[in-house]
Amino acid sequence: MTIADAAPAISFVDIEAARVRIAGKVRRTPVLANADLDAAARARLFFKCENLQEIGAFKARGATNAVFALTDAEAALGVATHSSGNHGAAVARAAALRGVAAHVVMPRNVSAPKAAQVERLGALITLCEPTLAAREAMVAKIIAETGARLVHPYDDPLVMAGQGTAALELLEDAPDLDLVLAPVGGGGLIGGAATAVKALRPTARVIGVEPAGADDAARSFRAGRRLAGDAPATIADGLRAELSQRTFATIRAHVDDVVTVSEAGIVEAMRAIWETLKVIVEPSAAVPLAAIREGALEVAGLKVGIILTGGNVDLDHLPW
Repeated sequence: MTIADAAPAISFVDIEAARVRIAGKVRRTPVLANADLDAAARARLFFKCENLQEIGAFKARGATNAVFALTDAEAALGVATHSSGNHGAAVARAAALRGVAAHVVMPRNVSAPKAAQVERLGALITLCEPTLAAREAMVAKIIAETGARLVHPYDDPLVMAGQGTAALELLEDAPDLDLVLAPVGGGGLIGGAATAVKALRPTARVIGVEPAGADDAARSFRAGRRLAGDAPATIADGLRAELSQRTFATIRAHVDDVVTVSEAGIVEAMRAIWETLKVIVEPSAAVPLAAIREGALEVAGLKVGIILTGGNVDLDHLPW
Protein backbone atom coordinates (compact mmCIF):
# COMPACT_ATOMS: atom_id res chain seq x y z
CA MET A 1 0.00 0.00 0.00
CA THR A 2 1.33 3.45 -0.86
CA ILE A 3 0.80 6.46 1.35
CA ALA A 4 -1.58 7.85 -1.28
CA ASP A 5 -3.79 4.80 -0.69
CA ALA A 6 -3.45 4.72 3.11
CA ALA A 7 -6.56 5.01 5.27
CA PRO A 8 -7.23 8.16 7.31
CA ALA A 9 -5.67 8.07 10.76
CA ILE A 10 -8.86 8.88 12.66
CA SER A 11 -12.65 8.74 12.38
CA PHE A 12 -15.41 10.93 13.75
CA VAL A 13 -15.89 8.38 16.53
CA ASP A 14 -12.40 9.24 17.76
CA ILE A 15 -13.28 12.94 17.81
CA GLU A 16 -16.45 12.29 19.77
CA ALA A 17 -14.43 10.25 22.28
CA ALA A 18 -11.88 13.06 22.54
CA ARG A 19 -14.63 15.54 23.29
CA VAL A 20 -15.79 13.46 26.24
CA ARG A 21 -12.24 12.93 27.49
CA ILE A 22 -11.25 16.61 27.47
CA ALA A 23 -14.57 17.98 28.74
CA GLY A 24 -13.95 20.36 31.64
CA LYS A 25 -10.22 20.43 30.93
CA VAL A 26 -10.25 22.84 27.98
CA ARG A 27 -12.43 25.81 27.07
CA ARG A 28 -15.30 25.96 24.63
CA THR A 29 -14.02 28.99 22.74
CA PRO A 30 -16.32 31.61 21.21
CA VAL A 31 -17.09 32.15 17.53
CA LEU A 32 -16.78 35.81 16.50
CA ALA A 33 -17.87 37.71 13.40
CA ASN A 34 -17.28 41.24 12.10
CA ALA A 35 -19.29 43.21 9.57
CA ASP A 36 -16.24 44.99 8.12
CA LEU A 37 -14.39 41.73 7.48
CA ASP A 38 -17.55 40.26 5.95
CA ALA A 39 -17.95 43.24 3.63
CA ALA A 40 -14.34 43.08 2.49
CA ALA A 41 -14.63 39.36 1.75
CA ARG A 42 -18.17 39.60 0.31
CA ALA A 43 -18.90 36.60 2.51
CA ARG A 44 -19.93 35.76 6.07
CA LEU A 45 -16.91 34.83 8.15
CA PHE A 46 -17.11 32.94 11.44
CA PHE A 47 -13.90 32.90 13.49
CA LYS A 48 -13.41 30.05 15.98
CA CYS A 49 -11.22 31.76 18.59
CA GLU A 50 -8.74 29.13 19.71
CA ASN A 51 -6.44 32.03 20.54
CA LEU A 52 -8.64 32.26 23.65
CA GLN A 53 -8.11 28.57 24.45
CA GLU A 54 -6.13 27.35 27.48
CA ILE A 55 -2.42 28.13 26.84
CA GLY A 56 -3.61 30.42 24.04
CA ALA A 57 -3.84 27.82 21.27
CA PHE A 58 -5.87 24.90 19.91
CA LYS A 59 -2.98 22.62 20.86
CA ALA A 60 -4.50 22.28 24.33
CA ARG A 61 -7.16 20.01 22.85
CA GLY A 62 -4.92 17.37 21.28
CA ALA A 63 -2.35 17.29 24.06
CA THR A 64 -5.01 16.95 26.74
CA ASN A 65 -6.70 14.13 24.87
CA ALA A 66 -3.42 12.25 24.40
CA VAL A 67 -2.20 12.68 27.99
CA PHE A 68 -5.51 11.67 29.57
CA ALA A 69 -5.86 8.66 27.27
CA LEU A 70 -2.77 7.11 28.90
CA THR A 71 -3.21 4.44 31.54
CA ASP A 72 -2.00 5.29 35.02
CA ALA A 73 1.02 3.04 34.51
CA GLU A 74 1.90 4.72 31.20
CA ALA A 75 1.49 8.22 32.60
CA ALA A 76 3.52 7.54 35.74
CA LEU A 77 6.83 7.87 33.88
CA GLY A 78 5.85 11.22 32.41
CA VAL A 79 5.40 12.50 28.89
CA ALA A 80 7.77 14.05 26.37
CA THR A 81 7.51 16.04 23.18
CA HIS A 82 9.28 18.50 20.90
CA SER A 83 7.74 21.84 20.04
CA SER A 84 8.38 25.38 18.87
CA GLY A 85 6.02 26.58 21.59
CA ASN A 86 2.27 26.01 21.67
CA HIS A 87 2.27 22.21 21.71
CA GLY A 88 4.97 22.21 24.37
CA ALA A 89 2.83 24.44 26.57
CA ALA A 90 -0.19 22.25 25.90
CA VAL A 91 1.66 19.08 26.93
CA ALA A 92 3.09 20.82 30.00
CA ARG A 93 -0.37 21.93 31.08
CA ALA A 94 -1.98 18.53 30.45
CA ALA A 95 0.80 16.80 32.37
CA ALA A 96 0.34 19.20 35.28
CA LEU A 97 -3.40 18.47 35.31
CA ARG A 98 -2.63 14.75 35.33
CA GLY A 99 0.09 15.18 37.97
CA VAL A 100 2.95 13.74 35.93
CA ALA A 101 6.27 15.04 34.63
CA ALA A 102 6.67 16.69 31.23
CA HIS A 103 9.82 16.99 29.12
CA VAL A 104 9.75 19.48 26.24
CA VAL A 105 12.48 19.78 23.62
CA MET A 106 12.55 23.23 22.04
CA PRO A 107 14.73 24.79 19.30
CA ARG A 108 17.30 27.35 20.44
CA ASN A 109 15.59 30.06 18.39
CA VAL A 110 12.21 29.54 20.06
CA SER A 111 10.12 32.62 20.83
CA ALA A 112 10.98 33.80 24.35
CA PRO A 113 7.35 34.16 25.49
CA LYS A 114 6.52 30.64 24.29
CA ALA A 115 9.50 29.15 26.14
CA ALA A 116 8.58 31.12 29.26
CA GLN A 117 5.04 29.75 29.19
CA VAL A 118 6.27 26.16 28.97
CA GLU A 119 8.56 26.76 31.92
CA ARG A 120 5.79 28.41 33.98
CA LEU A 121 3.62 25.35 33.41
CA GLY A 122 6.24 23.18 35.07
CA ALA A 123 7.86 21.32 32.18
CA LEU A 124 11.58 20.57 31.97
CA ILE A 125 12.90 22.27 28.82
CA THR A 126 15.81 20.93 26.78
CA LEU A 127 17.11 23.17 23.99
CA CYS A 128 18.45 21.82 20.70
CA GLU A 129 19.44 22.96 17.23
CA PRO A 130 16.51 24.33 15.19
CA THR A 131 16.07 21.32 12.91
CA LEU A 132 13.49 18.55 12.93
CA ALA A 133 16.23 15.92 13.04
CA ALA A 134 17.77 17.51 16.13
CA ARG A 135 14.42 17.78 17.86
CA GLU A 136 13.51 14.16 17.17
CA ALA A 137 16.94 12.90 18.25
CA MET A 138 16.82 14.79 21.53
CA VAL A 139 13.30 13.69 22.44
CA ALA A 140 14.24 10.08 21.60
CA LYS A 141 17.21 10.38 23.97
CA ILE A 142 14.99 11.71 26.77
CA ILE A 143 12.44 8.92 26.26
CA ALA A 144 15.20 6.29 26.36
CA GLU A 145 16.54 7.73 29.61
CA THR A 146 13.23 8.35 31.42
CA GLY A 147 10.67 6.00 29.92
CA ALA A 148 8.39 8.97 29.25
CA ARG A 149 5.63 8.56 26.65
CA LEU A 150 5.88 10.55 23.45
CA VAL A 151 3.04 13.00 22.73
CA HIS A 152 3.90 13.99 19.19
CA PRO A 153 2.87 17.50 18.07
CA TYR A 154 0.71 16.11 15.26
CA ASP A 155 1.70 12.57 14.20
CA ASP A 156 -0.57 10.94 16.79
CA PRO A 157 -4.20 9.88 16.26
CA LEU A 158 -5.14 11.00 19.78
CA VAL A 159 -3.68 14.44 19.16
CA MET A 160 -5.44 14.70 15.79
CA ALA A 161 -8.77 13.66 17.30
CA GLY A 162 -8.43 16.25 20.05
CA GLN A 163 -7.75 19.00 17.50
CA GLY A 164 -10.85 17.93 15.58
CA THR A 165 -13.06 18.95 18.50
CA ALA A 166 -12.48 22.61 17.57
CA ALA A 167 -14.25 22.08 14.24
CA LEU A 168 -16.99 20.06 15.93
CA GLU A 169 -17.78 23.04 18.18
CA LEU A 170 -17.51 25.48 15.28
CA LEU A 171 -20.17 23.58 13.34
CA GLU A 172 -22.45 23.48 16.37
CA ASP A 173 -22.28 27.28 16.65
CA ALA A 174 -22.37 27.90 12.86
CA PRO A 175 -24.07 24.76 11.51
CA ASP A 176 -24.63 25.77 7.89
CA LEU A 177 -21.10 26.59 6.77
CA ASP A 178 -20.15 26.22 3.12
CA LEU A 179 -16.41 26.26 3.71
CA VAL A 180 -13.99 25.69 6.60
CA LEU A 181 -10.43 27.05 6.53
CA ALA A 182 -7.55 26.06 8.80
CA PRO A 183 -3.78 26.57 8.72
CA VAL A 184 -1.53 23.65 7.83
CA GLY A 185 1.71 22.89 9.63
CA GLY A 186 2.20 19.24 10.50
CA GLY A 187 -1.38 18.50 9.50
CA GLY A 188 -2.91 17.48 12.82
CA LEU A 189 -5.43 20.32 12.98
CA ILE A 190 -6.52 20.26 9.35
CA GLY A 191 -6.79 16.46 9.47
CA GLY A 192 -8.89 16.47 12.62
CA ALA A 193 -11.00 19.41 11.49
CA ALA A 194 -11.67 17.91 8.06
CA THR A 195 -12.71 14.60 9.62
CA ALA A 196 -15.25 16.41 11.80
CA VAL A 197 -16.56 18.63 9.00
CA LYS A 198 -17.05 15.82 6.50
CA ALA A 199 -18.94 13.78 9.12
CA LEU A 200 -21.22 16.60 10.26
CA ARG A 201 -21.64 18.60 7.03
CA PRO A 202 -20.52 16.56 4.00
CA THR A 203 -21.40 19.33 1.54
CA ALA A 204 -18.96 21.80 3.12
CA ARG A 205 -15.53 22.15 1.58
CA VAL A 206 -12.41 22.08 3.74
CA ILE A 207 -9.34 23.98 2.55
CA GLY A 208 -5.95 24.13 4.21
CA VAL A 209 -3.79 27.24 4.01
CA GLU A 210 -0.05 27.52 4.50
CA PRO A 211 2.70 30.07 3.89
CA ALA A 212 4.31 30.02 0.44
CA GLY A 213 7.63 29.73 2.25
CA ALA A 214 6.55 26.48 3.95
CA ASP A 215 4.44 24.85 1.25
CA ASP A 216 5.11 21.12 1.58
CA ALA A 217 1.39 20.39 2.09
CA ALA A 218 0.31 22.23 -1.05
CA ARG A 219 3.01 20.56 -3.14
CA SER A 220 2.22 17.15 -1.67
CA PHE A 221 -1.51 17.60 -2.23
CA ARG A 222 -0.98 18.36 -5.90
CA ALA A 223 1.57 15.59 -6.41
CA GLY A 224 -0.61 12.99 -4.71
CA ARG A 225 2.32 11.88 -2.57
CA ARG A 226 4.06 13.25 0.48
CA LEU A 227 6.98 15.48 -0.48
CA ALA A 228 9.75 16.63 1.82
CA GLY A 229 9.71 20.27 2.79
CA ASP A 230 12.50 22.61 1.86
CA ALA A 231 13.92 24.74 4.65
CA PRO A 232 10.76 26.57 5.77
CA ALA A 233 11.02 30.36 5.79
CA THR A 234 8.01 32.08 7.28
CA ILE A 235 6.97 34.39 10.09
CA ALA A 236 4.33 31.78 10.95
CA ASP A 237 6.58 29.72 13.20
CA GLY A 238 3.79 27.32 14.12
CA LEU A 239 3.52 26.19 10.48
CA ARG A 240 7.11 25.17 9.79
CA ALA A 241 6.53 21.46 10.46
CA GLU A 242 6.24 18.85 7.71
CA LEU A 243 3.30 16.52 7.14
CA SER A 244 3.55 12.99 8.47
CA GLN A 245 2.26 9.92 6.67
CA ARG A 246 -0.75 9.82 9.02
CA THR A 247 -1.69 13.44 8.54
CA PHE A 248 -1.15 13.34 4.77
CA ALA A 249 -3.39 10.27 4.43
CA THR A 250 -6.14 12.09 6.35
CA ILE A 251 -5.72 15.23 4.24
CA ARG A 252 -5.96 13.16 1.07
CA ALA A 253 -9.19 11.61 2.30
CA HIS A 254 -11.02 14.68 3.57
CA VAL A 255 -9.42 17.98 2.49
CA ASP A 256 -10.59 19.58 -0.76
CA ASP A 257 -7.59 21.81 -1.47
CA VAL A 258 -4.49 23.43 0.02
CA VAL A 259 -3.54 26.98 -0.96
CA THR A 260 -0.63 29.26 -0.07
CA VAL A 261 -0.23 32.90 0.94
CA SER A 262 2.55 35.48 1.03
CA GLU A 263 4.42 36.72 4.09
CA ALA A 264 3.10 40.25 3.53
CA GLY A 265 -0.41 38.85 3.33
CA ILE A 266 0.01 37.04 6.65
CA VAL A 267 1.15 40.21 8.42
CA GLU A 268 -1.66 42.29 6.91
CA ALA A 269 -4.29 39.70 7.87
CA MET A 270 -2.89 39.44 11.39
CA ARG A 271 -3.17 43.19 11.83
CA ALA A 272 -6.69 43.23 10.38
CA ILE A 273 -7.81 40.65 12.95
CA TRP A 274 -6.30 42.66 15.81
CA GLU A 275 -7.97 45.84 14.60
CA THR A 276 -11.43 44.44 13.79
CA LEU A 277 -12.10 41.46 16.03
CA LYS A 278 -10.15 43.09 18.88
CA VAL A 279 -8.34 39.86 19.73
CA ILE A 280 -4.64 39.01 19.63
CA VAL A 281 -3.59 36.32 17.17
CA GLU A 282 -0.17 35.06 16.15
CA PRO A 283 0.93 34.94 12.50
CA SER A 284 -0.03 31.27 12.04
CA ALA A 285 -3.63 32.05 12.97
CA ALA A 286 -3.91 34.80 10.35
CA VAL A 287 -3.01 32.57 7.40
CA PRO A 288 -6.61 31.60 6.43
CA LEU A 289 -7.80 35.22 6.37
CA ALA A 290 -4.75 36.07 4.27
CA ALA A 291 -5.92 33.53 1.68
CA ILE A 292 -9.27 35.31 1.43
CA ARG A 293 -7.72 38.78 1.25
CA GLU A 294 -5.20 37.71 -1.40
CA GLY A 295 -7.82 35.98 -3.54
CA ALA A 296 -6.24 32.52 -3.20
CA LEU A 297 -9.77 31.09 -3.06
CA GLU A 298 -13.25 32.27 -3.99
CA VAL A 299 -15.57 32.91 -1.04
CA ALA A 300 -18.10 35.47 -2.33
CA GLY A 301 -21.58 34.67 -1.07
CA LEU A 302 -20.40 31.82 1.17
CA LYS A 303 -20.53 31.17 4.89
CA VAL A 304 -16.94 30.49 5.92
CA GLY A 305 -15.60 29.07 9.17
CA ILE A 306 -12.03 30.02 10.10
CA ILE A 307 -10.06 28.46 12.95
CA LEU A 308 -7.92 31.12 14.65
CA THR A 309 -5.31 28.75 15.96
CA GLY A 310 -3.42 30.73 18.57
CA GLY A 311 -2.57 34.05 20.17
CA ASN A 312 0.90 33.64 21.64
CA VAL A 313 2.82 36.63 20.30
CA ASP A 314 6.16 38.16 21.28
CA LEU A 315 4.94 41.69 21.87
CA ASP A 316 8.50 43.03 21.72
CA HIS A 317 8.86 41.84 18.13
CA LEU A 318 5.59 42.63 16.37
CA PRO A 319 5.85 42.54 12.55
CA TRP A 320 4.64 46.10 12.04
